Amino acid sequence: MPPMVNHQQPHAPIVPGFSGGGPAPPPPAPGGGPAARDRRIATAEQLVMDLSDRDLRENALLELSKKRDIFQDLAPLLWHSYGSIAAILQEIISIYPYLSPPTLSPAASNRVCNALALLQCVASHPETRILFLNAHIPLYLYPFLNTTNKTRPFEYLRLTSLGVIGALVKMDDSDVISFLLQTEIIPLCLRTMEMGSELSKTVATFIVQKILLDDVGLHYICATADRFYAVGQVLGSMVTSIADQPSTRLLKHIIRCYLRLSEHPRACASLNGCLPDTLKDGTFNSCLRDDPGTRHWLQQLLHNVSGAANRVPPNIQGGLDHIMGN
Repeated sequence: MPPMVNHQQPHAPIVPGFSGGGPAPPPPAPGGGPAARDRRIATAEQLVMDLSDRDLRENALLELSKKRDIFQDLAPLLWHSYGSIAAILQEIISIYPYLSPPTLSPAASNRVCNALALLQCVASHPETRILFLNAHIPLYLYPFLNTTNKTRPFEYLRLTSLGVIGALVKMDDSDVISFLLQTEIIPLCLRTMEMGSELSKTVATFIVQKILLDDVGLHYICATADRFYAVGQVLGSMVTSIADQPSTRLLKHIIRCYLRLSEHPRACASLNGCLPDTLKDGTFNSCLRDDPGTRHWLQQLLHNVSGAANRVPPNIQGGLDHIMGN
């Protein structure tokens, strides 16, 4: 692996539809004419070619990740250019030995995060998203989501990897959800929701929310007691933590997850007995004062849960303890 000298902090992942990833950079200013556009294309093409040269790769990763928003159709260019995706995957695989024991340096973390930013670009583009999925490339990121080290290099690695998965789920594609469920993304997200930074927790919860909003995802999580209990336990512990250290953006995604669970009859009946009291007693009134949408979700959640016991037939009611793992 060539020397890594870039100490610049990687860009925060941008997950469309999720405010926690930071504002998207403004689009390139109009104008400049065909000549300016041709220069941008030529620059992008040269940088993509540089990915295949080990001596030039680090600078190419940095420049492409910084300018990916001004290079139109960068994703198809990366995907269809000989050796480009292979070079990015080489960068990712080269980090694996530093995960355990945890010896990842800031420079190495920044470099691989720049590579992951390009994968996020590919995952976001309608022309390359399914190709990206069919190649099972998200699996290369799962070792990063399985880490528990809380130092900054590992946190950047988790956050940027979550940004790639977030770019996939925001497309509301059931094929994407099915793939992620089959490859056990839920336990990896739950791990981050338990131990990550506030921003990583928020992106991971956003991913779980998007999975739940798909019917396939909702039925998957509610299909067994273990799955439901695992999700419910982590959501509950996060609510407890937020009561001590308020985070409106994280609370928003937690409440939306709970509300979606309440739309499943068995899950809703179980929530009647395990929904955190702090969601019921007005603890978060001040936190949600300026967020009418989330206040409405919370009111709907409490309405759904309060009426659950009366709506569930006795033969189902008797089995509710089991779904909570009791």
